[in-house]
Amino acid sequence: MHFHRVCLESFGYALPDEIVTTAELERRLAPLYERLRLPEGRLELMTGIRERRFFPPGTRPSDISVRSAERAIRASGIDRRLFGALVHGSVCRDFLEPATACRVHHGLGLPAASMIYDVSNACLGLLTGMVQVANMIELGQIRAGVIVGTECGRELVENTIALLNSDHSLTRESIKHSIASLTIGSASVAIVLCDEELSQTGNRLTSAVVHCDTTQHDLCHSRGLETVMQTDSEELMRQGVAAGAETFQRFLAVAGWEPHQIDRTFCHQVGVAHRKLLFESLGLDPEIDFATLETLGNTGAAALPITMALGVEQGWLRPDDRVALLGIGSGINCQMLSVRWQRSPMRAPEELARTDKQSVAPQPKSVAS
Repeated sequence: MHFHRVCLESFGYALPDEIVTTAELERRLAPLYERLRLPEGRLELMTGIRERRFFPPGTRPSDISVRSAERAIRASGIDRRLFGALVHGSVCRDFLEPATACRVHHGLGLPAASMIYDVSNACLGLLTGMVQVANMIELGQIRAGVIVGTECGRELVENTIALLNSDHSLTRESIKHSIASLTIGSASVAIVLCDEELSQTGNRLTSAVVHCDTTQHDLCHSRGLETVMQTDSEELMRQGVAAGAETFQRFLAVAGWEPHQIDRTFCHQVGVAHRKLLFESLGLDPEIDFATLETLGNTGAAALPITMALGVEQGWLRPDDRVALLGIGSGINCQMLSVRWQRSPMRAPEELARTDKQSVAPQPKSVAS
C-alpha cells in the first residue's frame, strides 16, 4: 500500500499514575517462588521490564480513550467537524457491544456522519486502524480520522499471580506459559491522521505492508486482558521474528528503502530477548530504536504508538527522518508502516495542558507529532 496524501499529524496519550515494579510482583509471587525455589530477580532478568503502570481498578477503557483522543485532536489543530472516522483498536473494550468507539465518539462530540467502530487485532489493533483510516483519506472518503485505544492490564496480572500462587501442580516448565502475562502494563494513546491539505506538519505516512502466518495462531490466546492468558513465549518469539523478517523484506521493497537508510524505528514492545533477536534478523542497528519496555512493559495494542508518542516528545525524531513502524503480534500478524518525518505542529504540549479544563485522573499528556 502506498499513500500520497496522508499525514501523521498528532498524538495524545495517558499513562496511569500507579507504578508497579517487577520486584513487587515477585514479592507477591513469594508462595510460588518458595515452592519452586526460583531465584529473586528472575522475572526482570528474563524480560528486561523494571516496572509497569496500572489504571485504578474498574477503569473503563472508553473513559481514558476519550482523554487521549481529545488531546490528539486538539494537538492537531484540526476542526473536529472535519473528522470522518474514529477507530477504537485496543484489546480492552467496555463491552462486546456496542462498540467502545460509540462511547468515545459521544465523549468527543465528533460528527454524526463519522465512520466509528472497534477493530480487534491483538497487539496490532491500533496499527490496523491507522492503515484503515489512511486508506479512507487516500481515497478521498474522509479528511481526517482518529485512532485510539486504552489497555487496562491490571486484572490480567493480578489473576495470573493468584493462579500461580494457588496451583500447586505447576512446575518450572509449565509456568513459562504465564510469564508473558506478567509483562503486561496499562496505557492509552491516540493518533490523528489527516489529508495533506489539513496538515501543519507534512509528516507523511507513505506506505504500509501486512503479512500473516496463521499456522501459528494458537501460540498465544486469552479472552481479554482481564482474564488469564496462555503464551508459548519462546516459540512465539521465534516464529514472530521469522514472520517479521519476511515482512521486512516486503516493507523495504514497498517503501523503496535500503536497511541503512532507515533513521529511526519504533517496535511493538515485548521483551529484551525478542528485541535483540528481531534487530539481528532484520540487520538493523538497535541504536536507532526508541524503547519503552523497561518502564511500561507490554501495553498491548498501545505499545508501539505510545512508544512513538514518547519518542516524539523527547526529541528522538529529526526533520527528514525515515521512520519505520515495525509491528508483530500474535496470530501471527505483522504490519509495518513507513513515515517521512518533518516537524511537530505549532501547538505545544504545555499549551494544551494549560487549556485543558477537564479533570479526570490520570490526566493524559499529549505530544504533537
